[in-house]
Amino acid sequence: MKISELSRQTGVPVASIKYFLRQGLLPAGRATAATLAEYGEEHAQRLRLIKALTTLGGLSIAATRDVLGAVDQAHGAEGALGAVSYALPVPGTARPVASPGEVAERAEGAERAEGGEGVERAEGVEGVEVAELLAALEWQVPGTSPHVQGLTAALKELRRLDAQYAPGELAAYARLAESVARLDLERAVGIDDPVSLAERAVVVLAVCAPVFELLRRLAQEDQVRRRVAGDTP
Repeated sequence: MKISELSRQTGVPVASIKYFLRQGLLPAGRATAATLAEYGEEHAQRLRLIKALTTLGGLSIAATRDVLGAVDQAHGAEGALGAVSYALPVPGTARPVASPGEVAERAEGAERAEGGEGVERAEGVEGVEVAELLAALEWQVPGTSPHVQGLTAALKELRRLDAQYAPGELAAYARLAESVARLDLERAVGIDDPVSLAERAVVVLAVCAPVFELLRRLAQEDQVRRRVAGDTP
């Protein structure tokens, strides 16, 4: 297909496609003339991922390039998912997106965790609490994960506000999160291509996560109304 057709199929303006080509995010098409090229479905697929990372994920061009490189080099589904998950901003923190080189390193760390490496303990009371929680749940997550660090920081802030979880409460929430994670991954069953899988991961993390949070708030609203009405103890 011509670049104009590629634009219509993906919804990405021609000018943006040319910019992505210059930045090395999108591979060049097959040259058919001095100034013309043909593009295939692989280009459309790549563009959809670029659009998801930059628009939904809010990543910079540099960070997007790192994620694409990590996805291209990923060894299976775990590496592709790790590349996306570790690149997107950590909820509840001001952590900037991954710097060049960090995405690939974190993705490799996720793959090592899949192989059974132990969880590194973070410093502080909250770090120990998170490490013990992950060990009790038998979750295969490296201590270097930005999500481990983000949870540690969040628990520290809750303790500062005297709103920390009571013993056992955090584990109960974690089990619910585990069930949600299983549902998330079930939606990706049958997707073997790393690029398609990465695109789905961006959609799930950037769009489906707010949907789940809204469902949680609707459930809270329902519970509050029921308690006020005396329907729930």
